[in-house]
Amino acid sequence: MAENEVYQYSIISALMDGVASHGTPISRVLEHGNHGLGTFRNMVGEMIVIDGTVYQMKSDGTVVLIDNPADTITPFATITRFRATTATQATITSKQDLSALLTRLFPSARNHFLAIRMDGVFKSINVRTAGGQLTPRERLPAVADRQTVHTFRDVKGTIIGFRSPDYIMGINVAGDHLHFIDEERKEGGHILAFETEGDVLVQVAQLSRFHVELPTEDEEFNEAALVKDEKGIAAVEG
Repeated sequence: MAENEVYQYSIISALMDGVASHGTPISRVLEHGNHGLGTFRNMVGEMIVIDGTVYQMKSDGTVVLIDNPADTITPFATITRFRATTATQATITSKQDLSALLTRLFPSARNHFLAIRMDGVFKSINVRTAGGQLTPRERLPAVADRQTVHTFRDVKGTIIGFRSPDYIMGINVAGDHLHFIDEERKEGGHILAFETEGDVLVQVAQLSRFHVELPTEDEEFNEAALVKDEKGIAAVEG
């Protein structure tokens, strides 16, 4: 794929319905980009793809380098070949503050995707990590009920994420979806809240091409209701 095109495997409504026993090798996802998010088979942990390298951030607080992507399965992932089209230094006090900054930088991108990267020191970052399904087809809300929450303070690292337009809810997560990993690659997770320590480098690209690959020969996916649950998705991914 060319730079700044979105590739996505499966849809978020499938995760909501517990479709996570199978998927695609992460090596196939990496063919489409170097900047991304996702999860792993049975929703065990959070995925971050940074500069083409994949890490699994687990509920026990550990971070694992995925050095065998051909043998590691993801049931859901979003990735792009990232090249920033806008870069700025900014002090950001919250997710809402970031949202406002992105809207100012891209006033005409309401109905487009944005790929987001932030590098710097963060005064506080509150993240969650999912421990995984206890049984096949256990739905994402039940998995999220057992999520582990961590707070990191005065930590240097990187935020990777996407903004998806409102109409994409159910296919992906509408709004800003962000994961964090520290510089030492020892801490991270799905961001619930954050505040920077002074200015950080904010790099963003607007994306207008969106490619979705759906699971095939997957009984869980074929039998899933896939009914859009906006409130449920916002609750578990907010």
